[in-house]
Amino acid sequence: MKTIDELLAEGVAGKRVFVRADLNVPLDGTTITDDGRIRAVLPTVAKLAEAGARVVVASHLGRPKGAPDPAFSLAPAAARLGELLGADVAFATDTVGESARATVARLADGQVAVIENLRFNPGETSKDDAERGAFADRLAELADVYVGDGFGAVHRKHASVFDLPARLPHYAGYLIATEVGVLKKLTTDVQRPYAVVLGGAKVSDKLGVIDHLLERADRILIGGGMAYTFLKAQGHEVGSSLLQEDQIPAVQEYLRRAEEKGVEFVLPVDVVVAPAFPDLKTKAPAHPTTAAADAIPAAQMGLDNGPETNKLYASKLADAATVFWNGPMGVFEHPDFADGTRAVAQALVDSPAFSVVGGGDSAAAVRILGFDENAFGHISTGGGASLEYLEGKTLPGLAALED
Repeated sequence: MKTIDELLAEGVAGKRVFVRADLNVPLDGTTITDDGRIRAVLPTVAKLAEAGARVVVASHLGRPKGAPDPAFSLAPAAARLGELLGADVAFATDTVGESARATVARLADGQVAVIENLRFNPGETSKDDAERGAFADRLAELADVYVGDGFGAVHRKHASVFDLPARLPHYAGYLIATEVGVLKKLTTDVQRPYAVVLGGAKVSDKLGVIDHLLERADRILIGGGMAYTFLKAQGHEVGSSLLQEDQIPAVQEYLRRAEEKGVEFVLPVDVVVAPAFPDLKTKAPAHPTTAAADAIPAAQMGLDNGPETNKLYASKLADAATVFWNGPMGVFEHPDFADGTRAVAQALVDSPAFSVVGGGDSAAAVRILGFDENAFGHISTGGGASLEYLEGKTLPGLAALED
């Protein structure tokens, strides 16, 4: 795929450059609680503006139902982008309507605009090729060149990700080029030992990547809500912990295959439990206790890795040369259940391994828990996209950037 450096060499002064970014930031009302994704696209937007392009930034945010919804407006993201650029950023209140056309028409060389949430138009996410294509046609009218830099969306066959690049000269932005380069280090010529840490709520969300990694990883560490399905598959009681009964046969098969292939599966040996899921708004004390992973009381819910598990996992990561981590080890948003996730992050900071934090909640946890992002090899902006890449899937947004 052609890169933004090739575009800049060709010259962009006076050209309208459509940058498909990922500004899907978490909001508390209109307050951005984590601006990591905006910062990630900043190098691409800034470089284009410096070169005299008229930059049109577009993104989705949340899951609106194909119609305008003030709760999902990109206005706060546009304002924050302007703060980070140190320049005014214009904002269009629609996607391809009168406001978008007028806002783009008013841009001078080196100026930046953000158009409203792409998912306010049903054509963005439509499964109908014609409807999606019609929306892409209207987006194409706003630009002369396309730059794909929204890695968190490249696994979606959406109009702005898949169809629009076919209608314009297209290039990969700095973020996508970096993300792809990092993921190649996890799939080809991997430095070993290669350890993978998988957490999060559901086993079903990780089935594909576990299946793929059984052929590639040396050890797989399991935490989060999905750990309890693994423990149940081993015959242990898990109390009222999150459990996907229907996934137990698949998990048992993975454990069997791992043993056959010599891949080490590491499961919690103790867990932090509480009578109920904690209140994440008030952060009220949840009265946690610690239980052995094979002896979780019936009335208790596992909500984090225990201290012995934290030590075990740190030891399993200490000698790794490559580590991929996706998914928190517990309900890290509550202080009573953050130690497991903190321990994994600290182990990666302490390890000489090339470490990749696979986006989503893992990336959010690193920031929320106060870690220096530069202490990790790479923090991805796309959890789902990273996982699908590691599953060996073709990602529509990357395929569209290929020539």
